[in-house]
Order: sequence, then C-alpha cells, then structure tokens
Amino acid sequence: MKEQLLELQQQATQRIAACASTQELETVRVNYLGKKGELTAILKQMGKLSAEERPVMGQLANEVRSDLEAALESRGAALKQVELQARMAGEKIDITIPGTQRTVGHKHPLSIVQDEIKEIFLGMGFSIATGPEVEWDYYNFEALSLPPGHPARDTHDTFYITERMLLRTQTSPVQIRYMEENAPPIRIIAPGRVYRQDNLDATHSPVFHQIEGLVVDKGVTMANLKHTLDLMCKRLFGEATQTRFRPHHFPFTEPSCEVDVSCFRCGGSGCGLCKGEGWIELLGCGMVHPEVLRRGGIDPEVYSGFAFGMGLDRITMTRFRIDDIRLLFENDLRFLSQF
Repeated sequence: MKEQLLELQQQATQRIAACASTQELETVRVNYLGKKGELTAILKQMGKLSAEERPVMGQLANEVRSDLEAALESRGAALKQVELQARMAGEKIDITIPGTQRTVGHKHPLSIVQDEIKEIFLGMGFSIATGPEVEWDYYNFEALSLPPGHPARDTHDTFYITERMLLRTQTSPVQIRYMEENAPPIRIIAPGRVYRQDNLDATHSPVFHQIEGLVVDKGVTMANLKHTLDLMCKRLFGEATQTRFRPHHFPFTEPSCEVDVSCFRCGGSGCGLCKGEGWIELLGCGMVHPEVLRRGGIDPEVYSGFAFGMGLDRITMTRFRIDDIRLLFENDLRFLSQF
C-alpha cells in the first residue's frame, strides 16, 4: 500500500502541475481526492492490513492528501490569476476610440412657452387644473351659456363622438368642473389640447392648445383682471410691453374684452409682424357671467370672478417669429433644433 500511495502522489502532482485551466484542475481533484477517487479506493484496503500497519499507512495517507490539497490550492491560485489576466485583456476598452454621439433632446417650443406661462401664474398664487379632452356637450357648451342652436356654436364646430359627447373645443369645461368640486376662492389656469373642424393652413389647425384662467372670490373686479393680464404680458414679453383692452362679446363673460399687446418688434410704431398697427391681438377675457357661476354651483350674489383664454400656439408663433402653425406639429428636427 505504501508503494501505491507514493505512486499516486507522484502521478497526481504531475497532473496538477500540467493543468492549464481551473476546470481541468477540478477534474484532477475529483479523480484523486473525490469520494470515488483513487485515494479513497486505496484507503478501502486498510482493512486487510495488520493492526501495526494501519496507523503507519493512515498517517502516510493523510500526508499524501495534505500535500495534494496544497498543490491543488497553489496551482488553482496561479490558474485563476492567469484566467483573470486573459479575461481582462479580452474585455479591454480602447478609450481613444471615438464614441457614439447621442443627441440630447430639449423641449418643444410649445412646451417652452407653456411652462413659462405656468411659472408666471404659479408665482401669482394660481393652481394648475386639468380635465378630459373627450367632453360632454353640457360642459363644453350648455354650462357656458351656449345652448343648442346658439349661433356662437358655429365657430366651435367640432368632432362629435356621440350626439352628446365630443372632443372639447376649448379648455373652459375645466372651469365648470372645477367650480362644481371646489368652493371659492378659486385661482386656476387650465392648459390643454382642444379640437375644432378647421381646415389646416398657415394659421389654422384642427388640433391646437389653449390656456384658460379663472378667478372667483368676493369683490373680484375688472381692475383685478386688467392687473393680472398686464403683469402676465410684461413677464412674458418684457417690462416695456403695453396692453390694450377692447370691448368684445363672449357668451360666458359680461363685460368681455379682447386684449392686445404692443408689438415687441417695433415697440408700437408699426412693422410687418404687427401688420403696421403697432398692436398684436393676444387673448379674450371678461368678468364671469352670473349664469356660468350658477351652473358651477356658486352664488353670483356673493361671489364674482374673471376668466381669460389664450391660444398657446398663437403666442408661441408670436414669441418665436413662426409664420406657419403646421411647423409646430410636423416634427421636423431641422425646425425644432432651432429652439
């Protein structure tokens, strides 16, 4: 048995030294030191030895096992280092190679102006309100003093889903919904997408955007409306901007006004942008009609309010000197990359 153990030690040591990978080394370990390995097979013969030989062969067997385990550990560490170096060489990155350029996106011009307007009104204590784009006829028309057959509906020709459901033509329905669910004081703006059956051209689109505002409280007057819109225009177009209020008619406000701003290109002297008038039409506004307040569940004998609405697309076109509304929706990167 002694000769068998020494021969096994010599063979195993040679095979361990010849291993070229950790996987091959594991195979050698199992062959010699595993439960069914060659060393185990030799030790099974211990029962044939005399009582005097067993301790001597047992000690020798333990020495052989210890020597082989040490050789396996040493060779394993060396092979792991070699494999690590090979893997690192294979995964090496050449940082001098030019990388793939990734274009960084930015806000759409409509989003730029909308966010500026939001910040202006948030700074004045307003909140942001939203509502559904698919709306009931009641909220889009009737609650705003536009009953069936009212001539003002002609300018709001829209896309009907059913006889009583449609794509909203304005964000004014948000005001009614908000009044139904919230008691005064109310200070909100309602930005969003709206729809009308307009033919697509340089200044019209069947899909566009509005931002409407509503203030309801005790003692709200036309002076509050003028001050709010004058401040918004100065913040948006510059402190030198002047505002002009012209009488107008809207079914849901009384009195009603159109608001113009002084041309920020020529300062009011007249140019191509303002078509020589010195003023640019910007939005409509007025004091909320008492009937609209009643539809919203608010007593007009106690509260008053004002409302305004502006076309975000028109303001964006004016702000960035864009002469065709279709450019805002065509997603042409040559155009959008300018902003």
